[in-house]
Amino acid sequence: MKRKFPILLSLLVFALTGMTQETASENYKRVPSVDIRDLQGNPFNTSRISNDGKAIILSFWATWCKPCIKEMTAIADEYDDWVEETGVKLVAVSIDDSRSSKLVEPLVNGKGWEYEVLLDPNGDFKRAMNVGLIPQTFLIDGNGNIVWQHTSFAEGSELDLIKLVRQLNAGETIKE
Repeated sequence: MKRKFPILLSLLVFALTGMTQETASENYKRVPSVDIRDLQGNPFNTSRISNDGKAIILSFWATWCKPCIKEMTAIADEYDDWVEETGVKLVAVSIDDSRSSKLVEPLVNGKGWEYEVLLDPNGDFKRAMNVGLIPQTFLIDGNGNIVWQHTSFAEGSELDLIKLVRQLNAGETIKE
């Protein structure tokens, strides 16, 4: 009996750990409801971020962040094709403060970015999403669940992002 007890205990712990991980992967975080602004300065509540049941890319960025600009530009080069193929929508949230947020619209227009752009000058949404470093990108499934997130940008990582969108569209589970 003494020999069997550690084995049984190990099996029980293994079984419970496995069940806990499986359950945890099914409980996704959702986008919090925070009041921010659109480019025209109108109030916008983040609970309104939606895409008719299709995937959403939520990207936090700033005008002074060079990797952010590179990421947004790299995605812009492919965005029309992505929308046509997958129906994905990108929502770009600028964390520029009240002094630099007036630079956002001219930059967006100058770059020709066709994304929905929102302003978070007080950092309320950034804090609610636990964003520390930018660029930080979140992938949200058609049910509004955050299924993936990534900080930083490297050339070609936009290709990894669209692969994840395709996986979501195929009904596959995204694993971090």
